[in-house]
Amino acid sequence: MAFTTILRRSISSVMPLAVRVVQRNRHHSALFTALYHGSLFHKPSLRPFASTLHFYSSSAKRPSSDDSLLRVLESEIKCAEESDDHDENEEAPDGFPFEIQDNPGQQTISLAREYQGEVIKVEVHMPDLVTGEDDDDNNDDDNEKGNQSSIPLVVSVSKKNGPFLEFGCTAFPDEIAIDSLSVKNPEISEEQIAYEGPDFTDLDENLQKAFHKYLEIRGIKPSTTNFLHEYMINKDSKEYLLWLKNLKKFVEA
Repeated sequence: MAFTTILRRSISSVMPLAVRVVQRNRHHSALFTALYHGSLFHKPSLRPFASTLHFYSSSAKRPSSDDSLLRVLESEIKCAEESDDHDENEEAPDGFPFEIQDNPGQQTISLAREYQGEVIKVEVHMPDLVTGEDDDDNNDDDNEKGNQSSIPLVVSVSKKNGPFLEFGCTAFPDEIAIDSLSVKNPEISEEQIAYEGPDFTDLDENLQKAFHKYLEIRGIKPSTTNFLHEYMINKDSKEYLLWLKNLKKFVEA
């Protein structure tokens, strides 16, 4: 009798625990089913992942406007390639006094030479081309130069050490104009403002002529600049073609 009572008490104490264990197992089973089918965990966790995939796939897909841009770029590249203004081998004429340094992708080229212990360097910029469509009937000298294509030059003449001369020039066909002249001292920092002299055109006329002769005997003369004019037109065409191709690569990436 006592054993039966103890057994009942044991069963009565174990049954709630068993029921709780079964209920817990059922809950875990339902939770696992929900996790597996995505009703509680699967879908919320994958939705951000799916959204991320959608974002990247949307980003990877090129907009139609980009396709239109690429077609225009390809057409422009084809026209530029068919142009005759980008010869690959632009050789300097016999007697050209300077060594040319031309780096693709840069706006300028550099010239250098030595003359009786001096070092002459020239920075040649892209040409300012005039097509003639905007010409008017004025025939004064300033307007005549304004209607001509030209190339800007920066000419420096230095000796072993110390200051050097720097000329700002504009080269027209068969004529070179000196726009500015200054004495540069490499020991003076850019923060210090050095006196650069008067405007070149304000100098005595004989002094102006003497400086033109000074540059001429150092190689800055029309035979040099006329070649440079053609060279820079050619470079401008090549740089434009390279620029278009770089744009196309960026849009395609």
